[in-house]
Amino acid sequence: MNLSPFVLRRLFTLVMLVALFFGAFGYWFATRPLDLANSPLDFEITSGVGLRGASRQMVDAGINMSAWQFTWLARALGNASQIKAGSYEIEAGITPWQLLKKLTRGDTSQGELMLVEGKTFADFRRMVDASVDLRHDSAGLSETELLAKLGIEAPHPEGLFFPDTYLFSKNVSDLAIYKRAHEALVRRLQPEWGGRAANLPYRTPYEALIMASIIEKETGSAADRDKIAAVFVNRLRLGMPLQTDPSVIYGIAKFDGNLRKRDLQADGPYNTYIRAGLPPTPISLPGQAALHAALHPAANNYLYFVARGDGSSEFSRTLEEHNRAVGKYQKKG
Repeated sequence: MNLSPFVLRRLFTLVMLVALFFGAFGYWFATRPLDLANSPLDFEITSGVGLRGASRQMVDAGINMSAWQFTWLARALGNASQIKAGSYEIEAGITPWQLLKKLTRGDTSQGELMLVEGKTFADFRRMVDASVDLRHDSAGLSETELLAKLGIEAPHPEGLFFPDTYLFSKNVSDLAIYKRAHEALVRRLQPEWGGRAANLPYRTPYEALIMASIIEKETGSAADRDKIAAVFVNRLRLGMPLQTDPSVIYGIAKFDGNLRKRDLQADGPYNTYIRAGLPPTPISLPGQAALHAALHPAANNYLYFVARGDGSSEFSRTLEEHNRAVGKYQKKG
Protein backbone atom coordinates (compact mmCIF):
# COMPACT_ATOMS: atom_id res chain seq x y z
CA MET A 1 0.00 0.00 0.00
CA ASN A 2 1.38 3.34 -1.09
CA LEU A 3 0.83 6.30 1.23
CA SER A 4 0.59 9.82 -0.07
CA PRO A 5 3.22 12.37 0.96
CA PHE A 6 0.56 14.13 2.99
CA VAL A 7 -0.24 11.04 5.03
CA LEU A 8 3.45 10.28 5.51
CA ARG A 9 4.02 13.79 6.81
CA ARG A 10 1.10 13.39 9.20
CA LEU A 11 2.45 10.06 10.47
CA PHE A 12 5.92 11.49 10.88
CA THR A 13 4.50 14.44 12.80
CA LEU A 14 2.48 12.11 15.01
CA VAL A 15 5.51 9.95 15.74
CA MET A 16 7.54 13.02 16.61
CA LEU A 17 4.83 14.33 18.90
CA VAL A 18 4.56 10.98 20.65
CA ALA A 19 8.35 10.84 21.04
CA LEU A 20 8.44 14.36 22.39
CA PHE A 21 5.63 13.56 24.82
CA PHE A 22 7.32 10.47 26.19
CA GLY A 23 10.65 12.26 26.24
CA ALA A 24 9.17 15.13 28.23
CA PHE A 25 7.29 12.74 30.50
CA GLY A 26 10.41 10.64 31.01
CA TYR A 27 12.48 13.71 31.87
CA TRP A 28 9.81 14.95 34.28
CA PHE A 29 9.51 11.57 35.99
CA ALA A 30 13.26 10.90 36.08
CA THR A 31 14.18 14.23 37.66
CA ARG A 32 11.32 14.72 40.11
CA PRO A 33 12.21 13.87 43.76
CA LEU A 34 10.47 10.73 44.94
CA ASP A 35 7.98 10.74 47.77
CA LEU A 36 9.24 8.38 50.51
CA ALA A 37 7.24 6.91 53.38
CA ASN A 38 10.14 7.81 55.67
CA SER A 39 13.72 9.02 55.36
CA PRO A 40 16.09 7.31 55.37
CA LEU A 41 14.22 4.40 53.79
CA ASP A 42 15.61 0.86 53.72
CA PHE A 43 14.48 -1.71 51.18
CA GLU A 44 15.71 -4.95 49.68
CA ILE A 45 15.81 -6.16 46.09
CA THR A 46 15.59 -9.94 46.09
CA SER A 47 17.84 -11.90 43.76
CA GLY A 48 16.07 -13.16 40.62
CA VAL A 49 12.91 -11.01 40.80
CA GLY A 50 13.59 -9.10 37.58
CA LEU A 51 12.92 -5.45 36.81
CA ARG A 52 9.16 -5.53 37.39
CA GLY A 53 9.57 -7.42 40.65
CA ALA A 54 12.25 -4.98 41.83
CA SER A 55 9.98 -2.02 41.02
CA ARG A 56 7.12 -3.60 42.95
CA GLN A 57 9.37 -4.33 45.95
CA MET A 58 10.42 -0.67 46.09
CA VAL A 59 6.80 0.50 45.97
CA ASP A 60 5.85 -1.98 48.70
CA ALA A 61 8.75 -0.73 50.84
CA GLY A 62 7.43 2.84 50.80
CA ILE A 63 8.60 4.57 47.61
CA ASN A 64 5.54 6.40 46.32
CA MET A 65 5.73 5.89 42.55
CA SER A 66 4.10 3.80 39.89
CA ALA A 67 6.03 0.60 39.41
CA TRP A 68 5.37 0.67 35.65
CA GLN A 69 6.89 4.14 35.38
CA PHE A 70 10.16 3.06 36.93
CA THR A 71 10.13 -0.10 34.80
CA TRP A 72 9.60 2.01 31.68
CA LEU A 73 12.43 4.39 32.64
CA ALA A 74 14.91 1.54 33.18
CA ARG A 75 14.01 -0.04 29.84
CA ALA A 76 14.14 3.26 27.99
CA LEU A 77 17.65 3.85 29.29
CA GLY A 78 18.82 0.29 28.56
CA ASN A 79 19.21 -0.66 32.24
CA ALA A 80 16.46 -3.28 32.44
CA SER A 81 18.85 -6.18 33.08
CA GLN A 82 21.37 -4.30 35.22
CA ILE A 83 19.46 -3.98 38.51
CA LYS A 84 21.50 -5.62 41.27
CA ALA A 85 20.04 -7.46 44.25
CA GLY A 86 20.84 -6.31 47.76
CA SER A 87 19.78 -4.03 50.59
CA TYR A 88 19.60 -0.32 49.86
CA GLU A 89 19.15 2.87 51.82
CA ILE A 90 17.86 6.11 50.26
CA GLU A 91 16.97 9.54 51.62
CA ALA A 92 14.47 12.26 50.79
CA GLY A 93 15.31 14.19 47.64
CA ILE A 94 16.47 11.23 45.56
CA THR A 95 15.08 11.11 42.02
CA PRO A 96 14.16 8.04 39.96
CA TRP A 97 17.21 8.71 37.78
CA GLN A 98 19.51 8.74 40.85
CA LEU A 99 17.77 5.68 42.25
CA LEU A 100 18.25 3.80 38.99
CA LYS A 101 21.96 4.62 38.97
CA LYS A 102 22.24 3.42 42.56
CA LEU A 103 20.57 0.12 41.71
CA THR A 104 22.67 -0.50 38.60
CA ARG A 105 25.90 0.28 40.47
CA GLY A 106 24.88 -2.10 43.25
CA ASP A 107 25.44 0.70 45.75
CA THR A 108 23.99 -1.32 48.60
CA SER A 109 23.76 -0.28 52.22
CA GLN A 110 26.16 -2.34 54.29
CA GLY A 111 26.43 -3.55 57.81
CA GLU A 112 29.70 -4.61 59.39
CA LEU A 113 30.62 -7.25 61.95
CA MET A 114 34.20 -7.52 63.21
CA LEU A 115 35.17 -10.80 64.87
CA VAL A 116 38.55 -10.66 66.61
CA GLU A 117 40.98 -13.58 66.88
CA GLY A 118 40.76 -15.40 70.19
CA LYS A 119 37.10 -14.70 70.81
CA THR A 120 34.86 -17.68 71.49
CA PHE A 121 31.83 -18.88 69.58
CA ALA A 122 29.66 -17.59 72.44
CA ASP A 123 31.18 -14.13 71.85
CA PHE A 124 30.51 -14.44 68.13
CA ARG A 125 26.90 -15.41 68.66
CA ARG A 126 26.30 -12.50 71.05
CA MET A 127 27.71 -10.11 68.42
CA VAL A 128 25.48 -11.55 65.72
CA ASP A 129 22.41 -11.47 67.96
CA ALA A 130 23.10 -7.84 68.89
CA SER A 131 23.44 -6.61 65.29
CA VAL A 132 20.51 -4.42 64.24
CA ASP A 133 21.54 -4.81 60.59
CA LEU A 134 20.93 -8.56 60.38
CA ARG A 135 17.77 -10.61 60.08
CA HIS A 136 17.86 -12.99 63.03
CA ASP A 137 16.81 -16.33 61.56
CA SER A 138 18.93 -18.24 64.09
CA ALA A 139 17.10 -16.82 67.11
CA GLY A 140 16.04 -19.59 69.46
CA LEU A 141 18.16 -22.27 67.80
CA SER A 142 20.42 -24.38 70.00
CA GLU A 143 24.04 -24.78 68.97
CA THR A 144 23.23 -28.24 67.60
CA GLU A 145 20.26 -26.91 65.62
CA LEU A 146 22.34 -24.02 64.27
CA LEU A 147 25.07 -26.36 63.03
CA ALA A 148 22.42 -28.53 61.37
CA LYS A 149 20.90 -25.47 59.66
CA LEU A 150 24.35 -24.61 58.30
CA GLY A 151 25.02 -28.17 57.17
CA ILE A 152 28.05 -28.46 59.45
CA GLU A 153 28.69 -31.98 60.69
CA ALA A 154 30.37 -31.33 64.02
CA PRO A 155 29.40 -31.90 67.63
CA HIS A 156 30.49 -28.44 68.82
CA PRO A 157 30.70 -25.01 67.10
CA GLU A 158 33.83 -23.71 68.84
CA GLY A 159 36.69 -22.94 66.46
CA LEU A 160 34.67 -23.54 63.30
CA PHE A 161 34.24 -19.88 62.34
CA PHE A 162 37.02 -17.63 61.07
CA PRO A 163 37.63 -14.28 62.82
CA ASP A 164 37.49 -11.48 60.27
CA THR A 165 35.58 -8.32 59.36
CA TYR A 166 32.39 -9.24 57.53
CA LEU A 167 30.54 -6.69 55.39
CA PHE A 168 26.99 -7.54 54.38
CA SER A 169 23.85 -6.07 52.91
CA LYS A 170 21.52 -4.92 55.64
CA ASN A 171 18.71 -7.26 56.61
CA VAL A 172 20.54 -10.30 55.26
CA SER A 173 20.01 -13.48 57.28
CA ASP A 174 22.40 -14.04 60.17
CA LEU A 175 22.72 -17.61 58.89
CA ALA A 176 24.57 -16.17 55.87
CA ILE A 177 27.20 -14.63 58.17
CA TYR A 178 27.71 -17.89 60.05
CA LYS A 179 28.01 -19.73 56.72
CA ARG A 180 30.57 -17.25 55.35
CA ALA A 181 32.63 -17.41 58.56
CA HIS A 182 32.67 -21.22 58.50
CA GLU A 183 33.57 -21.38 54.82
CA ALA A 184 36.37 -18.87 55.46
CA LEU A 185 37.76 -21.14 58.18
CA VAL A 186 37.67 -24.19 55.89
CA ARG A 187 39.39 -22.26 53.07
CA ARG A 188 42.27 -21.38 55.38
CA LEU A 189 42.63 -24.61 57.32
CA GLN A 190 42.70 -26.97 54.33
CA PRO A 191 45.78 -25.53 52.59
CA GLU A 192 47.61 -25.18 55.90
CA TRP A 193 46.91 -28.83 56.61
CA GLY A 194 47.99 -29.82 53.12
CA GLY A 195 51.31 -27.98 53.49
CA ARG A 196 51.95 -28.92 57.14
CA ALA A 197 55.36 -29.71 58.53
CA ALA A 198 56.38 -33.36 58.75
CA ASN A 199 55.85 -35.59 61.78
CA LEU A 200 53.33 -33.45 63.63
CA PRO A 201 51.36 -35.19 66.41
CA TYR A 202 47.93 -34.48 64.87
CA ARG A 203 45.76 -37.14 63.27
CA THR A 204 43.23 -34.78 61.71
CA PRO A 205 42.80 -31.14 60.69
CA TYR A 206 40.40 -30.78 63.61
CA GLU A 207 43.16 -31.65 66.08
CA ALA A 208 45.35 -29.00 64.43
CA LEU A 209 42.46 -26.55 64.83
CA ILE A 210 42.28 -27.35 68.55
CA MET A 211 45.99 -26.64 68.86
CA ALA A 212 45.64 -23.39 66.92
CA SER A 213 42.93 -22.24 69.31
CA ILE A 214 45.26 -22.82 72.28
CA ILE A 215 48.13 -21.00 70.57
CA GLU A 216 45.79 -18.09 69.84
CA LYS A 217 44.93 -17.72 73.52
CA GLU A 218 48.48 -18.20 74.80
CA THR A 219 50.29 -15.80 72.44
CA GLY A 220 51.00 -12.32 73.77
CA SER A 221 53.60 -11.38 71.17
CA ALA A 222 53.38 -12.37 67.51
CA ALA A 223 57.13 -13.03 67.46
CA ASP A 224 56.64 -15.84 70.00
CA ARG A 225 53.77 -17.63 68.26
CA ASP A 226 55.74 -20.37 66.48
CA LYS A 227 57.84 -21.00 69.61
CA ILE A 228 54.72 -21.37 71.75
CA ALA A 229 53.42 -23.80 69.13
CA ALA A 230 56.68 -25.74 69.44
CA VAL A 231 56.33 -26.01 73.23
CA PHE A 232 52.89 -27.62 72.95
CA VAL A 233 53.87 -29.83 70.02
CA ASN A 234 56.97 -31.02 71.91
CA ARG A 235 54.83 -31.80 74.95
CA LEU A 236 52.36 -33.81 72.85
CA ARG A 237 55.20 -35.80 71.34
CA LEU A 238 56.53 -36.67 74.81
CA GLY A 239 53.12 -37.40 76.29
CA MET A 240 53.43 -34.49 78.74
CA PRO A 241 50.30 -32.63 79.85
CA LEU A 242 49.87 -29.36 77.97
CA GLN A 243 49.15 -27.47 81.23
CA THR A 244 47.54 -24.52 79.49
CA ASP A 245 45.47 -22.21 81.68
CA PRO A 246 43.16 -20.95 78.89
CA SER A 247 41.89 -24.50 78.34
CA VAL A 248 41.09 -24.91 82.03
CA ILE A 249 39.33 -21.54 82.04
CA TYR A 250 37.28 -22.52 78.98
CA GLY A 251 35.98 -25.54 80.89
CA ILE A 252 34.75 -23.44 83.83
CA ALA A 253 31.08 -22.63 83.27
CA LYS A 254 31.10 -19.28 85.09
CA PHE A 255 34.69 -18.10 85.31
CA ASP A 256 35.05 -15.06 87.57
CA GLY A 257 38.47 -13.99 86.28
CA ASN A 258 40.46 -15.67 89.05
CA LEU A 259 42.00 -19.05 88.27
CA ARG A 260 42.47 -20.90 91.57
CA LYS A 261 44.57 -23.89 92.59
CA ARG A 262 41.41 -25.94 93.08
CA ASP A 263 40.46 -25.22 89.46
CA LEU A 264 43.73 -26.79 88.32
CA GLN A 265 43.04 -29.83 90.47
CA ALA A 266 39.41 -30.38 89.46
CA ASP A 267 39.06 -33.07 86.82
CA GLY A 268 37.27 -32.20 83.60
CA PRO A 269 37.67 -32.63 79.84
CA TYR A 270 39.37 -29.23 79.46
CA ASN A 271 41.76 -29.57 82.41
CA THR A 272 45.04 -30.05 80.57
CA TYR A 273 46.93 -30.20 83.87
CA ILE A 274 45.27 -33.50 84.76
CA ARG A 275 44.47 -34.95 81.35
CA ALA A 276 47.15 -35.58 78.74
CA GLY A 277 46.67 -34.69 75.11
CA LEU A 278 44.47 -32.09 73.50
CA PRO A 279 41.17 -30.90 74.96
CA PRO A 280 38.09 -32.30 73.18
CA THR A 281 37.31 -29.15 71.16
CA PRO A 282 38.92 -25.85 70.27
CA ILE A 283 38.78 -23.23 73.02
CA SER A 284 38.62 -20.13 70.82
CA LEU A 285 38.31 -18.93 67.23
CA PRO A 286 41.90 -18.91 65.90
CA GLY A 287 43.16 -16.60 63.19
CA GLN A 288 45.37 -17.33 60.19
CA ALA A 289 48.66 -16.85 62.06
CA ALA A 290 47.68 -19.32 64.78
CA LEU A 291 46.58 -21.89 62.19
CA HIS A 292 49.93 -21.52 60.45
CA ALA A 293 51.90 -21.81 63.70
CA ALA A 294 50.04 -24.96 64.75
CA LEU A 295 51.05 -26.62 61.48
CA HIS A 296 54.50 -25.02 61.17
CA PRO A 297 55.93 -24.81 64.71
CA ALA A 298 59.46 -23.61 65.29
CA ALA A 299 62.16 -26.27 65.32
CA ASN A 300 63.37 -26.29 68.93
CA ASN A 301 63.22 -28.44 72.07
CA TYR A 302 61.53 -25.94 74.39
CA LEU A 303 59.08 -27.47 76.87
CA TYR A 304 58.20 -24.45 79.02
CA PHE A 305 57.46 -20.75 78.74
CA VAL A 306 56.51 -17.99 81.14
CA ALA A 307 55.22 -14.48 80.52
CA ARG A 308 57.77 -11.73 81.02
CA GLY A 309 55.12 -9.13 81.76
CA ASP A 310 55.59 -7.12 78.57
CA GLY A 311 53.61 -9.44 76.29
CA SER A 312 56.59 -11.60 75.37
CA SER A 313 57.58 -14.96 76.86
CA GLU A 314 60.72 -16.57 78.25
CA PHE A 315 61.29 -20.10 76.90
CA SER A 316 63.08 -22.95 78.67
CA ARG A 317 64.22 -26.47 77.84
CA THR A 318 64.27 -27.87 81.35
CA LEU A 319 62.15 -27.53 84.48
CA GLU A 320 65.13 -26.08 86.31
CA GLU A 321 65.51 -23.30 83.71
CA HIS A 322 61.78 -22.70 83.82
CA ASN A 323 61.69 -22.37 87.59
CA ARG A 324 64.46 -19.76 87.43
CA ALA A 325 62.49 -17.85 84.80
CA VAL A 326 59.34 -18.01 86.92
CA GLY A 327 61.31 -16.65 89.87
CA LYS A 328 62.68 -13.86 87.73
CA TYR A 329 59.51 -12.74 86.02
CA GLN A 330 56.59 -13.77 88.23
CA LYS A 331 57.81 -13.76 91.82
CA LYS A 332 59.30 -10.29 92.02
CA GLY A 333 58.77 -8.58 95.34
